[in-house]
Amino acid sequence: MPAQLLSGRPVADAVFAEIRPRIAALREAGHPVGLGTLLVGSDDASAGYIRMKIDKAEELGMTAPHIHLGDDASQAEVEDAVRALNEDPEVTGVLVQHPTPPQIDFEAAMLRVDPDKDVDGLHPVNMGRLALGMPGMVACTPAGIERLLAHHGIEVSGRDVCILGRGTTLGRPLALLLSQKRPTANAAVTVVHTGVPDWAEHTRRADIVIAAVGVPGIVRPEHVRPGAVVVSGGVRYAGRRLLPDVDESVAEVAGAITPRIGGVGPTTIAMLFKNCVDAAERLAAGGA
Repeated sequence: MPAQLLSGRPVADAVFAEIRPRIAALREAGHPVGLGTLLVGSDDASAGYIRMKIDKAEELGMTAPHIHLGDDASQAEVEDAVRALNEDPEVTGVLVQHPTPPQIDFEAAMLRVDPDKDVDGLHPVNMGRLALGMPGMVACTPAGIERLLAHHGIEVSGRDVCILGRGTTLGRPLALLLSQKRPTANAAVTVVHTGVPDWAEHTRRADIVIAAVGVPGIVRPEHVRPGAVVVSGGVRYAGRRLLPDVDESVAEVAGAITPRIGGVGPTTIAMLFKNCVDAAERLAAGGA
């Protein structure tokens, strides 16, 4: 029996359908909803990602202020640009595109982002809120994975979830998210990484395996038990070709699996815009 494909596209469509009327209601009440983006340098891929996000923001009825600094921009210029987006009343979400040129300290620039406008959900304040179970921005890829599993009817509560990868953008926040007491979470979560020699001993025991290391093809059929749910969250690019952590042959043994293209990616983008709308509603409530 072929594995169930966990496509992210219908999940993203559902999120966008949910936030469109919320955007319209905010605008009708005179409250801004805007994604402010900052691009530093001339990386073609980064420019393409920013263009896509601006186009989507405008299609959703949001404003999309954008600042583009050159390859020779200084740290002070970058941080001034972040400050300008923070202070722009039309901006409810701020996104600093990664990577930045080598002279720029990206983490230092991210620290300048207003946590209440941090649509990536990666500011230390928001990571702390997540750890404490407080309301706030949640990192987009982890939030998208939780939504993906729920959309496709994958039971998470009470099940063994093994996350391969401990990075701050995916593995670590995802572990916090899926262990929280919530119908779409509430799992027994194990986090392993490539520094654990026998990491496959853990993934083979799991009901749900989520790969989050950015090592193409690291998860193979022998690393998961038959019938397990397998999600490929980490990716690398070889030119324009997307290479996921999970080898496509895993579909031969998995009960459900994300496709190579159109899996977690669309949900990540959708949750970024949801974060932006959530922030707009909190700002509107605070200003009332």
